[in-house]
Amino acid sequence: MKPIAEIQFADYVYPAFDQLVNEAAKWRYREGATGGNVGGLVVRMPCGGVGHGALWVAYRRLKQTVGADCVPSYHSQSPEALFTHVPGLRVVMPRSPAQAKGLLLAAIASNDPVIFMEPKVLYRAAVEQVPLDAYELPLEQAEVVKEGKDVTVISYGHPLYTCSSAIAAAEKDFDISIELIDLRSLYPWDRERVLASVRKTGRAVVVHESMTNAGVGAEVAATIQQGAFLTLEAPVQRVAGWSTHMGLIYERFNIPDVTRIYDAIKKSIEF
Repeated sequence: MKPIAEIQFADYVYPAFDQLVNEAAKWRYREGATGGNVGGLVVRMPCGGVGHGALWVAYRRLKQTVGADCVPSYHSQSPEALFTHVPGLRVVMPRSPAQAKGLLLAAIASNDPVIFMEPKVLYRAAVEQVPLDAYELPLEQAEVVKEGKDVTVISYGHPLYTCSSAIAAAEKDFDISIELIDLRSLYPWDRERVLASVRKTGRAVVVHESMTNAGVGAEVAATIQQGAFLTLEAPVQRVAGWSTHMGLIYERFNIPDVTRIYDAIKKSIEF
């Protein structure tokens, strides 16, 4: 049997940070040539925005319990970047049910511990035919969801759907072709596929829901700057959550929307 744990919300994973970072992530490193590993250890956790007020349920419960206007920042955090700093961990975030099944089975088969983050808003929004047979999707391999030649948009998880809407509008308004890449695996991530796309298009827009500072987009942007600088026609654009806590009823103003992504594409092609 292999251990598959679930944290009810990613917001509650922090007490387990020591075990994941100092124990699970370092297990194979400590074992050296013995071949010991914690393969199959997968920690699933719903993450990201819920599509409405971020804290409303928790707020009502605390209001009833303590009788005060307590507003803790729970239930809508996206802490994936905290784990992408840790060698020995794999961090994965699927965009759809079929992707989730294939990536989850691959995570279970891996010899590394895997942080498997599931955008909770997709639980009720994503509808897709999922094959009944077992199958695996390769970890560390990004997917080109849509091919294009003028701009590369890189994202993962739920924002990919927002990106698709912004791309459709931008292609119609500016008569351009935009490539969309789903990272799928956030650490380790598919640098070569991203760089190959940016070298082709000359422009890059990175989109994610978690906050901008020290996020996954910062690593992607730095890698593009280092590996595709001479082919860039414009600075790399980042569209991400603001560097603040998720609000009680203003969640939609924090995470990237179609307008912000559209504007980033426009800025890139007009540079």
